[in-house]
Amino acid sequence: MQLKREDHIVFFGDSITEWGRDKADPTSLGHGYANFVAGHLAYHYPQYAFTFSNRGIGGDKVANLNERIQECLNLKPDMVILMVGINDVWHNVGRESFGSQTEQKRFEAEYRKLLTNLQAAGILRILVMEPFVLPHPLDRQDWRVDLDAKIQIIRRLVMEFGLEIVPLDGLMNEQAVLHSAQYYTGDDGVHPTLAGAAFIANEVVKRLTISDVPLSKEV
Repeated sequence: MQLKREDHIVFFGDSITEWGRDKADPTSLGHGYANFVAGHLAYHYPQYAFTFSNRGIGGDKVANLNERIQECLNLKPDMVILMVGINDVWHNVGRESFGSQTEQKRFEAEYRKLLTNLQAAGILRILVMEPFVLPHPLDRQDWRVDLDAKIQIIRRLVMEFGLEIVPLDGLMNEQAVLHSAQYYTGDDGVHPTLAGAAFIANEVVKRLTISDVPLSKEV
């Protein structure tokens, strides 16, 4: 995805995006992957005068982003880095709708609404981040029946809307095999450690270009 001079990049999502930001400070980026990405771009490309905003809120589902989309649009972003979906799984564990076709249809409708409204506002550069879960603790493996279907929905929508995607679920699980799940998401399989946040940031940076030249420097 190509960056342009003076782009305003907005990180929009749940706790993985929020991660420590001060909600009372509109310029706060927190200390998660959003801060790593912004710091990398600001340091290596000062002449491009990028600006950054973090509008992640812990616990948000896709429907919550739809409810507060105007908060994002008011910032007039040139690019949105979008990460949401894991709470649609997590908060539904143990309920009758978990993994059901009805639930997947609801999720698809909400995600479609979100992408439609972002594009209708003129935001055509949207980098979609897959939700993910790592297999520690072991019960997180039971989430796959619901999460896998949602990931496939997101991938179909990305193709339909002509967007770009970071396939984080596969990438993060590969790292878990190599180094352990706890190294990247601690004790809940979802919230990134320092290493996890840095890994996510690197995967974002790999997919950004300036004048069609990949940003090859790692975070």
